[in-house]
Amino acid sequence: MPKSEATPTRPCLLLLDGHSLAYRAFYALPEENFSTSTGQKTNAIYGFTSMLVNVLRDERPSHVAVCFDRSEPTFRHEEYAGYKATRSASPDSFRSQMSLIHEMLDALRVPHLSLAGYEADDLIATLATRAAEQDMDVLVVTGDRDALQLVDERITVLMTRVGISNMTRFTPEAVLEKYDLTPAQYPDFAAIRGDVSDNLLNIPGVGEKTAAKWIREFGSLEELVDRVDEVKGKVGDKLREHLDQVLMNRRLTQLVRDVPLEQEVAGLKVGELDRAEIDKILDTLEFRGEIRERLFKTLGSAESGSEAGAGDGFEVDVVVLGPGEVAGWLEALPEGRAGLAFTGAYGRGTGRIDGVAIAAPAGGQEGGAGGSRAAFVDPSGLTEADEAALRAWLADEARPKAVHDAKGFMLALWAQGLELRGLSCDTALAAYLAAPGQRSFVLEDLVRVYLGRELKGEAPADGQTSLFDDQEADAARDLALRASAVRDLAGALEAFLEPRAATSLLRDVELPLVTVLAEMERTGIAADRDHLGGLEEEFRAAVKQAVEEAHASVGEQFNLGSPKQLQEILFVRLGLPKTKKIKTGYSTDADQLAWLAAQTEHELPTIMLRHRDQEKLRVTVEGLIKEISDDGRIHTTFEQTVAATGRLSSKQPNLQNIPIRTAEGRRIRQGFTVGSGYETLLTADYSQIELRIMAHLSGDEALIAAFESGHDFHQATAARVFGTEPEEVTGEMRAKIKAMNYGLAYGLSDFGLSAQLGIPVPEARGLKEEYFEEFGGIRDFLNAIVARARQDGYTETILGRRRYLPDLNSDNRQRRDMAERMALNAPIQGSAADIIKIAMLRVGAALREAGLDSRMLLQVHDELVFEVAPGELETLRELVRTRMNTAYELRVPLEVSVGVGRTWQDAGH
Repeated sequence: MPKSEATPTRPCLLLLDGHSLAYRAFYALPEENFSTSTGQKTNAIYGFTSMLVNVLRDERPSHVAVCFDRSEPTFRHEEYAGYKATRSASPDSFRSQMSLIHEMLDALRVPHLSLAGYEADDLIATLATRAAEQDMDVLVVTGDRDALQLVDERITVLMTRVGISNMTRFTPEAVLEKYDLTPAQYPDFAAIRGDVSDNLLNIPGVGEKTAAKWIREFGSLEELVDRVDEVKGKVGDKLREHLDQVLMNRRLTQLVRDVPLEQEVAGLKVGELDRAEIDKILDTLEFRGEIRERLFKTLGSAESGSEAGAGDGFEVDVVVLGPGEVAGWLEALPEGRAGLAFTGAYGRGTGRIDGVAIAAPAGGQEGGAGGSRAAFVDPSGLTEADEAALRAWLADEARPKAVHDAKGFMLALWAQGLELRGLSCDTALAAYLAAPGQRSFVLEDLVRVYLGRELKGEAPADGQTSLFDDQEADAARDLALRASAVRDLAGALEAFLEPRAATSLLRDVELPLVTVLAEMERTGIAADRDHLGGLEEEFRAAVKQAVEEAHASVGEQFNLGSPKQLQEILFVRLGLPKTKKIKTGYSTDADQLAWLAAQTEHELPTIMLRHRDQEKLRVTVEGLIKEISDDGRIHTTFEQTVAATGRLSSKQPNLQNIPIRTAEGRRIRQGFTVGSGYETLLTADYSQIELRIMAHLSGDEALIAAFESGHDFHQATAARVFGTEPEEVTGEMRAKIKAMNYGLAYGLSDFGLSAQLGIPVPEARGLKEEYFEEFGGIRDFLNAIVARARQDGYTETILGRRRYLPDLNSDNRQRRDMAERMALNAPIQGSAADIIKIAMLRVGAALREAGLDSRMLLQVHDELVFEVAPGELETLRELVRTRMNTAYELRVPLEVSVGVGRTWQDAGH
């Protein structure tokens, strides 16, 4: 918590544990989102600087210093060779940032200290002690609990908790409240407890509660040792047995308060920044406007500093074009890429344009160094000549254009009879390829991150009249700013993508796909409202019945949607076995309810599972009905920037939520039908594409042979694993190996395979080992994926699509394991995404070349859905199969299954 706003009555020294805070910042911020154009990672530097600025702002110290560990052994290592021996080496991408953190501190004029033979904590303890003796207040910022021994009336510890902004303030009273121990007693307690991170062993069977109890009872470790025979029972025996270890722990955790430092506290006074120097380091690190603003506002700047590059806005000369002015302005527009922005709306197959802004380089230069010239156009009320000029310019392939969210702009233009061609960059898509794990791609944020500027405007340097003096034209000004920002951002993102080999993905795949997806969204798919309405009523009735059965099973009414009430019913009222412990009690998720159903004869867990299934189905169908437009069709929105693997997703409605393999899901798909004037629906689905990609990437000859055997693939692989003929493979054997085949493609763990097959983990592990005995190339391939990703920091698909995985080098096992599963999954899933996108582009081009009226409607998972015009079925069937099969050449050829029917379900295969 920030301290009081009152002016401090005494000087205050702020001390920071540099290594601890930098390490926390490194793991708190996604590595892939913080990198310079040269590839230098900057997440630790950014996070550390942000923490430093925040604490300086909130605490307003008069003096400051940052202390660092050194690589040389300390006196603690000399006493105990195992000290910190279990810690893994810091990731290379972290170590590479430490020298830059020192450079940042130099630029900020913040002293930083280290001394061979001592840890940062010892330097902090020494400076804190000196400052307190000089009647100063001291604040220590660290993530190391050993610092709590320093706390007294003068010294306060700010302990980092979550991320890089959440800290707990430890005063003597707060330490006592948290641990029921005084700060002086804390290191005694810590010595008994041990410290896993420092490899200081604990006493087996003795936890924190017992350790704290002993210190409270005896007052100190010294007194406990003197009276150790008074500790009874097995824990007493354990204490006596490990007393030497405890005493060594105590010596090692004691912070040194008299390190021979030449640095005097008086020399740590907070100084002012030289703006030119700090701008230089921020530019080198490619840090953006927001952190500059906070930094200068917090620390101030010297008058002599340079004003350049301070994270300012855009210099734009804006005009509002009225009737009769558009054609002439467009004709005089200089060569070079223009940025576009619009206001309006789009969705459900329709849209409108309220305004368009066009920004081009002033004087024609690319890159925007001299600002922009921009125009705002209201498409309504234009003269015929102006409308024709705007239409021609927008549709001109030779005039390159950059847009943020080009698909939305395209749909809105189409609604007004306008076309967008010459799209050379969509800044949202480019940013997605730069950082596929990012959750959102808001223009303002991207401008700040990649341009180091704010989305705000400035008057032109030459004093020209502009809209910035006209308050009535705010909307036009803001839109022109966005267009100018998009133009500059496009160049910055392309420069960022070039060394990452992602420009061809943007140019050849993602950008052309925008038009294909826009056409699919505009077309939509016909829906049978009556059929879906009947299903919704049926599912609603099933939900109601489940509620009544649940109430009857326990003899009272309760809210089935309330986890708290359900916990009370299950574990208190009924006394059923406890499930997995969570923060709010005991889990009632689907997996735990299924476990409960197997553990008890009571019917409530089974009723609850049925209730949730039916409610989910009801909500799904209700959502579909709401999305049926006036034209009787559902127009979903396809998203290219959501899935980190490159997979397309959909929303409003999310068609991937519709179950594929259940009877209820098939009935829902029955509600998607062929539209009026068309003959039938056709579906085309890649068969086992992930497994074919795995065979291709791994080069495993046995797996390739299984595909070529002519037998069912899972049957053929099962026969090899179990050492039998394909004809002798049982259903159970096939099911196990099918789970294995797909599980490996999805990064399935031993535990996950165990849960999926309902077998013990050791049996699942053994099955995996048997599998790898036959398919060793897959094992080697999967191991190589993780090793290469750990080295490079990312995985790649067949088209070079990268997924950045900084947690592969995390000290946190859970995060590291999750990153490894992602590393196993991403190349295969991402390559499948690449192939289906190529297929969509080739099929779309083939439809146009053949002059067919049939059209592509949906893409869900690995399936494409088409609406077939009368008389075109056989032509379309052959066209789709050919273009999809040849989308990419694998060692195991792609195979497409095609089905035809009046409904999506009927067309299944």
